[in-house]
Amino acid sequence: MRFLLPFVLAASAGCSVSEPVSVPSAKGAMWGTDANLAPSKPDAVLRYADHPRGFAELRLPQGEGPFPLAVIFHGGCFKTGVADQAYMSPLATRWQEQGVASLNVDYREVGDGGGWPGSFTDWRAAARLIDTVAEAYPIDRDRVTLVGHSAGALPALWLATPQGGEGPAGRNGAVRARAAIVLDGPGDLGSERDAFDALCQFSSVGPFMGGTSRERFEAIAPRPELAEVLFVQAKLPAPPTASLELVAGGGAAVSVQENPGASHFAIITPADPAYVTNEPAMLDVLKAR
Repeated sequence: MRFLLPFVLAASAGCSVSEPVSVPSAKGAMWGTDANLAPSKPDAVLRYADHPRGFAELRLPQGEGPFPLAVIFHGGCFKTGVADQAYMSPLATRWQEQGVASLNVDYREVGDGGGWPGSFTDWRAAARLIDTVAEAYPIDRDRVTLVGHSAGALPALWLATPQGGEGPAGRNGAVRARAAIVLDGPGDLGSERDAFDALCQFSSVGPFMGGTSRERFEAIAPRPELAEVLFVQAKLPAPPTASLELVAGGGAAVSVQENPGASHFAIITPADPAYVTNEPAMLDVLKAR
């Protein structure tokens, strides 16, 4: 293999603590996966915005820490009513058992104030919880991984990318994190929107972005300032070379693990063979120093 780029393709199977909030269950047959693991009760529910979906669930492992932190963004094809943070809770619980703390973030989508710019402003606000949590709980601030399943790949990569004034949330520096894990999501939404819409089985990207102008997609193009990015793909193929080049452009070492034949949810479902196969690579990223 020629190492012309810093990525590797590998084939294989003002925030506050609130009372627990009422959250909707994941809806739709596409999102009705059997998690095989009852989610644990969050140690805290942290608010980052006043709207009903402006919260994140904090789970802490047993022990003294300091613990690595996974900041988890759910999918749902960017459309409200399809999914929420609840379906990622079993994965957060599994990682909790493996010594990894997590913030499982909910956010607005198209239909309840999300899209461009609402979802992006939610993601920026939620990311500010990282420092709040690191100050109040035994979290290792140098071991933060941004994690996104499906549509959640976008915030996982976008937050770690410096933003200019033309972006949906204004000029901002990159959120400080060590790594990102993308779970069956796109690398670059602009060049992979057709494949993502096909996965969703409806037009999801255009309504979310408020159109398909090249300028908007360029404004959110991923160039994350991270040490590494791991893609674990299933229904979606490996991102095309051009997307991987963008993701690697900020200096990250990028690797891709493909799981032909696995479902969109198998790779996030504890005890599913596809998840079990990929868990060591995920934990390596989450726990790396």
